[in-house]
Amino acid sequence: RTLQQSPEKTIITMRAFIFALMLGVASAFVASPMRATRSVTMSAEAEGSRREFMVKAAGFAAAAVAAAPAADALVDYPGLPYLGGGDKIDVNNANIRAYLRLPGMYPSIAGKITSQKTPFKSVGDIYQIKSLTDAEKSIIKKYEGQGKFLVMEPAAEYVIDRTNNGLYR
Repeated sequence: RTLQQSPEKTIITMRAFIFALMLGVASAFVASPMRATRSVTMSAEAEGSRREFMVKAAGFAAAAVAAAPAADALVDYPGLPYLGGGDKIDVNNANIRAYLRLPGMYPSIAGKITSQKTPFKSVGDIYQIKSLTDAEKSIIKKYEGQGKFLVMEPAAEYVIDRTNNGLYR
């Protein structure tokens, strides 16, 4: 079981880490208290100009990162209950194993449904699969009458696993 933090806590942790990193980088250019405050400079460059530039650049970078807005990622897919864990099955996104709960559907009919390259626009589009026999169509019709199927927009992160069920990873 993995521990998960809330997005706000994750953002705060990331910002604290970046601030500490930038502080460490900036402190590399600060003179230590043991050194003399004035020394003879042998280069043509004025003392501290590179150091001052790096400290300012690190400060601007830290401020930019700290002020960056959080990304709005899709955390929960709204069709998750229809991928095989509920009473209904989304024919465009559910993988082949979702059909195990419906006797007669797995593996042959389920394989024919999940191997289609084009998405279904309605449950009735399933009957257009050329390789379906009349007996298989009657099984589908039985479950369609019970309201076991629905059609949602295909989501790429689920369509890719329809046949393989993630077993190839």
